[in-house]
Amino acid sequence: MRLRIYLVEDSPVIRAALSESLEELVGARVVDCASTEDEACRWLAEHPEDWDLAVIDLFLLQGSGLNVVKSCSNRALRQKVVVLTGYATPAMRQRCLAGGADAVFDKATEIDEFTTYALNEVERVMGETRY
Repeated sequence: MRLRIYLVEDSPVIRAALSESLEELVGARVVDCASTEDEACRWLAEHPEDWDLAVIDLFLLQGSGLNVVKSCSNRALRQKVVVLTGYATPAMRQRCLAGGADAVFDKATEIDEFTTYALNEVERVMGETRY
């Protein structure tokens, strides 16, 4: 079973690049994408078991990625939420973690760390589904 990623990103260029790299480099599968808070929260509510990792940007076409993070508060323990943003200040990192994010990565300076995190999640999910 491949890691199922739900991607919340408003930039079509970044969304396409992330989807491609996550599928090719990490071996994950992007199950769906959203560009607004409402769209993301609705999809997550309607598909509670259809994702393993949510990757969420903070600035969206409508609403806030932080509210999307908070909407994941009732997720299963196996499901992880990561914020991938260009605005990863110390204060914003703390707000994201307090809101329920498992990790926060800066798009410009921590893409390698994000990729490593995603690879570790692939291994974790595969380990859970082998038996």
